[in-house]
Amino acid sequence: MLTIRRHLVDAIVEHARKDHPDEACGVIAGPAGSDRPERFVPMLNAARSPTFYEFDSMDLLHLYREMDDNDEEPVVIYHSHTATEAYPSRTDIGLANEPGAHYVLVSTRDEDTHEFRSFRIVDGEVTEEEVQVIDGE
Repeated sequence: MLTIRRHLVDAIVEHARKDHPDEACGVIAGPAGSDRPERFVPMLNAARSPTFYEFDSMDLLHLYREMDDNDEEPVVIYHSHTATEAYPSRTDIGLANEPGAHYVLVSTRDEDTHEFRSFRIVDGEVTEEEVQVIDGE
């Protein structure tokens, strides 16, 4: 189960809406070994595409060095789908290389509502998990 604070959910959805019609992407880092998402890090979709996302390699290298220095790890890796449901595509599954991370997808296909779902992706196997949204900073 992903337990995440409401302001982080709101930040992900806001980023997804802002970047629409392109896919948005980013990370929420947390203390290593804690499974606690804390630090919201919106990233640039280097592909600038409505159907694909790609982290800029230099931005990603910088982020991983920063997380390493802070004794953090990627707890949530998120991106949006602009025209389809919030479910990992074959490409998403192939790119999932953090077995401990929660893979969050937000669908912005409907401008009045959004889907927010979380998955574990390990060795190509996708398992949807419950999302518990809590209040507080």
